[in-house]
Amino acid sequence: MKKKLLFAALALGASAALALTGCSSERGGGSGSGSDSGSETAEASGFDAGATIGVALPDKTSENWVLAGKLFEDGLKEAGFAADVQYAPASNTVAEQQNQIQAMVTAGAKVIVIGAKDGKQLSTQVEAAHDAGAIVIAYDRLIENTEAVDYYVAFDNFKVGQLQGQALLDGLESRSDHDAPYNVELFSGSPDDANSKVFFDGAMDVLQPKIDDGTLVVASGQTEITQTATEGWKAENAQRRMDSLLTSTYGSENLDGVLSPNDTLARAILTSTEQAGKPLPVVTGQDSEVESVKSIMAGKQYSTINKDTSLLVEQTVKMIQQAQQGEEVDVNDTEQYDNGVKVVPAYLLDPVIVTKENAAEAYQNVPSLLEVVNAAR
Repeated sequence: MKKKLLFAALALGASAALALTGCSSERGGGSGSGSDSGSETAEASGFDAGATIGVALPDKTSENWVLAGKLFEDGLKEAGFAADVQYAPASNTVAEQQNQIQAMVTAGAKVIVIGAKDGKQLSTQVEAAHDAGAIVIAYDRLIENTEAVDYYVAFDNFKVGQLQGQALLDGLESRSDHDAPYNVELFSGSPDDANSKVFFDGAMDVLQPKIDDGTLVVASGQTEITQTATEGWKAENAQRRMDSLLTSTYGSENLDGVLSPNDTLARAILTSTEQAGKPLPVVTGQDSEVESVKSIMAGKQYSTINKDTSLLVEQTVKMIQQAQQGEEVDVNDTEQYDNGVKVVPAYLLDPVIVTKENAAEAYQNVPSLLEVVNAAR
């Protein structure tokens, strides 16, 4: 599929620092707006090339959010816009992000890009943005229960989950010292992140048939997302739950595999298992964080997901430029992402699974991660 680089030099530089890699989806037609106010008028007439673009991101608790902020600052400046990039502190409630978005509206931002801290609690702010004539782009996390979201740009998160589920099965088959059935446990992300359910549903699309036929056994019985959730995506919460599972369920049994939705939680799960003196299970992940790539190359964590933040920001900036010029905004999915009120037109990029076996190929365009891989070979 064809990559569409909007500012290649920036992406390469950012990749050398931290980038998480993947490939984009091919271009699709169509556009959409869920409101009669603001965005349709803005798209028809365009707006000033030097306009302010607001970018509201959740916090700096993961590498990809830190990288996204830098990429937005540099990419929007390169495109001729004035960038207002803000983070909601990890220690604060969603109220801080609500205030930041409202301030962007008051300051006259023509487009507001939102990586939601809690996508269920921003409807008032995005509706105010629409009333002021701004375009709203949900970045990476869907904003729910409002008409006032024009576009969603993200990696295909259902596919992320499917890849994680398949990686768990592949790892169990290749690493286990016994045949099925395999004992597994399931972890999902934070309940205030709309992506958590999408990741989990994608994974269960692959894993549920194997649970049903007895290939996989969830010995704890905890198979519902409400039971598997990890509040705040915090490592300490995942480690605490893993400690509890090992104590309550795996006293005399070994745990063969764990579905983990991201790298931070994967490392916490592995730490818990090591501290309990148990053999390391097959553990999945996501985000290609440096420490997890090292863990994969050391034979501990089994897999991660390769999602190039530079490509995601690049596509978002391209969509902003198209809107500024009064052009039709690229989307390639108009069916999957129902936010509870409308199906939000989306541009989805393709994620890539990474294991020790394909890491060198997967990171060939990411010098910082390729260095990690080569050092371990």
